[in-house]
Amino acid sequence: MTDNTKASTSVSIGELARSTGLAVRTIRFYCDEGLLEPRRSGGGHRIFDVDSATERLLLIRRLRSLGLGLDSITDIVCEQQTIAEAVAAESARLDIEFKSLAWRRASLRALEAVTPGQRTHRLALLAATQDATAAHGLLEQFWRRILTQIPRRDVDGWVYWNVPEPPGDPSADEIVAYAELVALVAEPDMKRSVQQQLLRHNPELVGDRSRLYTEVGDVLEDVVAHISKGVLPRDGSELDRFVRAHASARGQCDSLRFREQMLIGATDTDQRIHRYWALTARFLGTRVTVGQAHHWLYDALASSTDCTDAGRRSLS
Repeated sequence: MTDNTKASTSVSIGELARSTGLAVRTIRFYCDEGLLEPRRSGGGHRIFDVDSATERLLLIRRLRSLGLGLDSITDIVCEQQTIAEAVAAESARLDIEFKSLAWRRASLRALEAVTPGQRTHRLALLAATQDATAAHGLLEQFWRRILTQIPRRDVDGWVYWNVPEPPGDPSADEIVAYAELVALVAEPDMKRSVQQQLLRHNPELVGDRSRLYTEVGDVLEDVVAHISKGVLPRDGSELDRFVRAHASARGQCDSLRFREQMLIGATDTDQRIHRYWALTARFLGTRVTVGQAHHWLYDALASSTDCTDAGRRSLS
């Protein structure tokens, strides 16, 4: 048996440390954590198979260089997960961390961009949206409370339409805009105002809200196509279906009187609602918002009643 054969068979912890360049205390720590399994000599000292121990320590060092924690490395060593699975999990964690850091950086820049006199107000605005996921959750929760009486599968569609995802790498202006969205839905009477816009006049008379939202949603989808083509608000089948849906939900028929009632106490002119949809559109890019579609129908409804009134006056 040669010296090389002996060296490749077993070594002490000190010899292993010298051959790998790791500190004795580091190797001892890995042993205590179960990452490395030595044998014991007759005198109770740790003895290692040099090949397998060196290979294991090299693997641990490489995984540590990628930033993997000891728990993940232990799972790999114990074959409870593959390297690919551990790397994917670490990558996903870093994505979340980077988004959090980008959000914080944008907040700081947004605070730096204002004058000292504006800083207190902006600080309060930004403080409520320091976590992008939580901020998005507040917007989603706002809409789910409004739509609480309709099936979840339908709610999910409305939420997707009404709630923009927070940008992954926001600018200072974008984070202020998103913070303003959250501030708007936090206002005490904003929920009532938005519900009033959706349900129109005498919402307490609406029987089946789920059916109403479904029928109105179908109309809004068609209106979105018109807006995308630059079609201006007009009387026509979309408005007729919109009014008919609301009339049917109240056990009534479409009529001039009913159309006039739909405009009584309407909140479509509430500037906070307009601001919400303007801010939402900023994050949705070219996608037409449900707010734009609703305003299109409101303008068409107001125009239709004005035209009818004008026609009646000309005949009298």
